[in-house]
Amino acid sequence: EIDLDKCNGCGDCIPNCPEGALQIIDGKARLISDLFCDGLGACIGTCPQGAIETIEREAEPYDERKVMDNIIGQGENTIKAHLKHLKDHNEAAFYKIALDVLGEKGIAVPSLDEPEELPCGCPGMLSKRLVRDTPPPAAACDCDCDCDTPDTPSTLEQWPIQLKLLSPSASYFDNADLLVSADCVAHAFGGFQTQLLAGKILIVFCPKLDDGLEEYVEKLTEILKQHTINSITIARMEVPCCGGTVSIVEEALQRAGSEIKPQTVVIGIDGTKQGDRS
Repeated sequence: EIDLDKCNGCGDCIPNCPEGALQIIDGKARLISDLFCDGLGACIGTCPQGAIETIEREAEPYDERKVMDNIIGQGENTIKAHLKHLKDHNEAAFYKIALDVLGEKGIAVPSLDEPEELPCGCPGMLSKRLVRDTPPPAAACDCDCDCDTPDTPSTLEQWPIQLKLLSPSASYFDNADLLVSADCVAHAFGGFQTQLLAGKILIVFCPKLDDGLEEYVEKLTEILKQHTINSITIARMEVPCCGGTVSIVEEALQRAGSEIKPQTVVIGIDGTKQGDRS
């Protein structure tokens, strides 16, 4: 137990907790999870404020939901540290439960990724999971055209979406169904949101005009290596230059040693769906 009134955030206890159960967050020592705390009290002897003590109690089976109820009350930084703690120790089952609890309570999942620094300081590559408990209500048009066409809710589940900006370690790739789409598809195909994107994590790029296609292959390869991917849908235009969309995905699958068989959807330049190909 940590007496937060006594704790001054000096951090002397941290190196003596080899299990990684303690971290300094918001200026105070926090017990991120007792999952890996062995109760030996190595941290006690190094607390100059006497803020840490061990208690003896009847131990109940570890309950991630109860832990999350406690973690949530400590704020976003503590939630983030707890999720990272679980992920770093490969506790996939507990990590999933934690995400489920956040979703049930309507709390956005904080990003665990450190975005690369851009010269312009642009925040556009900051990884975010877009939690949508229920589809937002359609809003009536408020223009002066007297139309009554409602806005269509988005089915996008994450940000960013451009492959050059994506982090391969982003948590939203865990157990994901991927939609790898050429840039033009969303503009040409009217059913993109509902027929292709819904329920999937989106990756977009242009195989014709983008530079650094080898980087794209490497990023996709890392995504496949670092995460369990359930399925891959490739969306491309019918024009020959868009065939690179498929080639890049296939090369990444080969490098990652993945046995996933992607489904390819081809969109005509007139916006019609040409069909599905395995």
